[in-house]
Amino acid sequence: MPRFDNQTVLVTGGTGGQGSSHVRAFHAEGANVVIGDIDAERGAALADELGTRARFARLDVTDESSWSAAVLAAESAFGALNVLVNNAGVQNPPATIENTEQATWSRILDINLTGTFLGIKTAAPALRRAAGGAIVNVASTMGLGGTAHYAPYVASKWAVRGLTQTAALELGRDHIRVNTIHPGVIATSFILEPAAGAVAAIADFYSPEPFAIPRLGEPTDVSRLLLFLTSSDASFITGSEYVIDGGLLLGPALQAETV
Repeated sequence: MPRFDNQTVLVTGGTGGQGSSHVRAFHAEGANVVIGDIDAERGAALADELGTRARFARLDVTDESSWSAAVLAAESAFGALNVLVNNAGVQNPPATIENTEQATWSRILDINLTGTFLGIKTAAPALRRAAGGAIVNVASTMGLGGTAHYAPYVASKWAVRGLTQTAALELGRDHIRVNTIHPGVIATSFILEPAAGAVAAIADFYSPEPFAIPRLGEPTDVSRLLLFLTSSDASFITGSEYVIDGGLLLGPALQAETV
């Protein structure tokens, strides 16, 4: 039997490179999926493609009323909400702290951090009504160390870690598990195309060749980890962090000819 039969999953940023992969993965495992995104055209098209077990909900993650409507849409369509994936996120154009506009700082934190906070706040009562469930917050390897020129993004992802652990403590007795995943460099437009206001993509400055697994990650790599963490196979895991980066944080691997 598919792992998510009779369960409903809400994925934010559900039309993006990683988000749409997660939506498809949950759907393939039997879940009802709610695609939360601000892109109504792409969201409706993905829901139409997947069929009766899929719905699009226009969701601005910085707006609490928008969150309430999305959670209500999930419960109205499918009877309950069992899993929340806080996947929506944006990157800032590279700049030193001194050259970063406050408006940029505020926008990145509003989406990446406040959006995650509002998701937990709004979904928790629905997960409690469903007798428990799981939340996964998508952070980044940039939330595990400093990265020059990306202060807003780095700060937002560091903060998501603390928020996740706090939520895990508050919600554990309600049978709601909360965990974080930290993707490395994943082959999506987020990496392969310049952020708004930037002239170059992150991939232009990065080569995976020196690292233990010398390739870019694929969205499906992240989706498979996500499926595990939100399934009953992970029923004793909460407040934890999972890095999926092909060994990026380990540093360059020594090649035989250099030893």
